[in-house]
Amino acid sequence: MSAETEALFEQIKQSVALLRRHLDWDASQARLAELNHRAEDPDLWNDADVAQKLMRERTLLAGQVEGVQQIERDASDMLELAEMAEAEGDEATVGEAVATLRGLAQQAHARQIESLLSGEADSNDCYLEVNAGAGGTEAQDWAEMLLRMYTRWAEQRGYKVTLMESSEGEQAGIKSATLQVSGANAYGWLKTEAGVHRLVRISPFDAAARRQTSFASVWVYPVVDDTIEIEVNDGDLKVDTFRASGAGGQHVNKTDSAIRITHMPTGIVVACQTDRSQHRNRATAMQMLKARLYEAELQKREAAAAQTEAAKTDIGWGHQIRSYVLAPYQLVKDLRTGVEKGNPTAVLDGALDDFMSAALAERVGATRSEASANAQ
Repeated sequence: MSAETEALFEQIKQSVALLRRHLDWDASQARLAELNHRAEDPDLWNDADVAQKLMRERTLLAGQVEGVQQIERDASDMLELAEMAEAEGDEATVGEAVATLRGLAQQAHARQIESLLSGEADSNDCYLEVNAGAGGTEAQDWAEMLLRMYTRWAEQRGYKVTLMESSEGEQAGIKSATLQVSGANAYGWLKTEAGVHRLVRISPFDAAARRQTSFASVWVYPVVDDTIEIEVNDGDLKVDTFRASGAGGQHVNKTDSAIRITHMPTGIVVACQTDRSQHRNRATAMQMLKARLYEAELQKREAAAAQTEAAKTDIGWGHQIRSYVLAPYQLVKDLRTGVEKGNPTAVLDGALDDFMSAALAERVGATRSEASANAQ
């Protein structure tokens, strides 16, 4: 057996072993058997909500378990085929088997990362907020660049992106904006992006072409579905109406239809201006508020709560999770995981998977060596 074939097979074995560990293999198989048994109960659909929740869990778990088993079977078959082809001197077949093993190694790696998305709300859609830090136009332009970066990342994954609200900067960029990102595991992937992001570049707004440092913060929280009940007292709310911003012209909003809701006990503020109807904007804003309150509760349950809260402090020095350096050299570095990329243009165009994968691995307690391997 060639060294490459052996190395690929060993790589797949290691990924599968990690997959089994992350999935808690024995417990997952037992749970799947239980779900399959309950799915055969003719009385299950007497409660449609319970039935739909069970079937969603069953579909997700079956995909994970059966996916691992399929990779193991295919890898074993390809290894046997490669050994037979090598013995017969059939180089073409050996090449096909090796190519298939490479593809299986990539599949195993992808599933290994997906197995980390096991949090309570990881499968939900999410809201992503971007807020400019101190620094006026520089920071506001940087906030808009981040908004575009996450929009591009989401679109490349086939996610739906909806701009919920945006506050434009005085000269350029944005002061703040909120996106709704809809797709499988949207919150699970994006939750690791919460924190302060630092940009270093030659300022396009400085006639002297001096280097400037700008900061912007990102916050991510899951969309709350109908199965999650969040109680909100009307007396705890401050509701403001304002005129939605827009490009002008005949379609400009001439009424105060945009809604801003402040939850007084927590200080959480949400806003929505996507609809011309004040009532619909209020309903959406309430949904966003409930999502924020739910996310806050999730954070209390996580061991990483202290780190997350620290990421929400001052938008400036000492709090950033990632630095994007465009001058005098080109580098993007995640300060939590150590993952680096020498092509900021690609990163700002949405190439974020390596950063997210490494941060996910660290968040669930994986070793630093595993996180580095995932990011390569």
